[in-house]
Amino acid sequence: MVLGTDNRVFALAMARLADSLGNSFLVIVLPLYIASGEVSLAGLEGFSTELLIGVVLSLFGLLNSSLQQFTGRASDRAGKRKVFILAGLVVFGVASALYPFASSYWGIVGLRAFQGIGAALTVPVTIALVNEYSTDASQRGGNFGVFNTFRLIGFGFGPIIAGILITGGFSSNEVVTYQVAGAAISGFDAAFAVAVVGAVVSFALVSYLVDDPETDGGAATDDLSVAIFGRNQLFDPVFVVGVGTFFMATGIAIYATLQEVVNTALGQGPFLFSVQFAAVVIANVIFQVPIGRASDRYGRRPFLVAGFALLVPSVLAQGYVPAAQSVLPATVFGVNAAAILMILLRLLQGVSVAMVFAPGLALAGDLARRGQSGTTLSVLTTAFGFGVALGPLAAGYLIRFGFAVPFAFVAVLAALAFLLTYSQVYETAFLAEDAGRSSAD
Repeated sequence: MVLGTDNRVFALAMARLADSLGNSFLVIVLPLYIASGEVSLAGLEGFSTELLIGVVLSLFGLLNSSLQQFTGRASDRAGKRKVFILAGLVVFGVASALYPFASSYWGIVGLRAFQGIGAALTVPVTIALVNEYSTDASQRGGNFGVFNTFRLIGFGFGPIIAGILITGGFSSNEVVTYQVAGAAISGFDAAFAVAVVGAVVSFALVSYLVDDPETDGGAATDDLSVAIFGRNQLFDPVFVVGVGTFFMATGIAIYATLQEVVNTALGQGPFLFSVQFAAVVIANVIFQVPIGRASDRYGRRPFLVAGFALLVPSVLAQGYVPAAQSVLPATVFGVNAAAILMILLRLLQGVSVAMVFAPGLALAGDLARRGQSGTTLSVLTTAFGFGVALGPLAAGYLIRFGFAVPFAFVAVLAALAFLLTYSQVYETAFLAEDAGRSSAD
């Protein structure tokens, strides 16, 4: 065992680290690429750049989420996981390689949509594998914590590396040009190349280190509907955690669309923004494993409730950082003080997200019937994807009403998630290991 978890979970986590690194590059790179003039926006002059960026970022999550119930069920029915993951990685890598050749906005839209399909093939299936490798329910939260930690290391540090790669340093705001074998390579092309490498490395790791577990494909259901109402309470707990996950993901995703607005309001460059974006994920990296393992011991519900409670103030306060500049010193240790405050608030938001991620997945895993992990856990991964899709669009639209409005919108959603979780989610960590949904209710 590595880090106290199943070796197969660790191998899968390392593969997801490489894949997430490449994907997170694009969250930072694509908004800058669209706004740089490298991409033709002909015929779209009536739309703001923020809205156009929001559409690109949202399209990925929209297609990813819309298809996950189908791909999750398909992998359940086939009793196969590995082939779905490998196919998704091929799709993602090919699209990343084609970005430098897309000269129009619609070309970027098409490639990002293609990547959304690739993600739908991999996301619910990898989560289902982690659940199926967790044959001991008392280790489920810890396994999800380890998996999410490495996935989030890639997703968290990718933006920082991308910011450095694009500008060639920590302080520059200009896109750098590299000389490679006598050829001029822009920082954008270098970032796209790293995304391709991430997909290739992940493909190799999955090919050689990940195996399909023995599953009962015949146990998978053909019913794609999501249970909304519970038997002994108003709402089904997996549905409630899915709704909360959707709201939480919306709060994470709004920030990417606001890159130019945030940089202008705080007087900072792309590197500090990339650190702020990554701060949420860095906090997850630090806290995922201990929180996941603690949820195995103390239960899922306390962490879910506390996570949504903390999400409300941590997101709301971000909307008022520019207003706080009047009472803050100009710099702290030579760094923009407002930028540091935003980093701290984003770290706090990351702690709240860590309290929801692993315990939420573990709760769904507790309630998943044998052979139906892909279908059940895809409720949460689908919800997360839809949140990632809504966030950029909501931010691109709401920012016109003021800097604080997108953040206040998410804070209201987080408050609703807290109320639903507190009143509708019961404890599942101590149910019999293979209890079905009906007996659990």
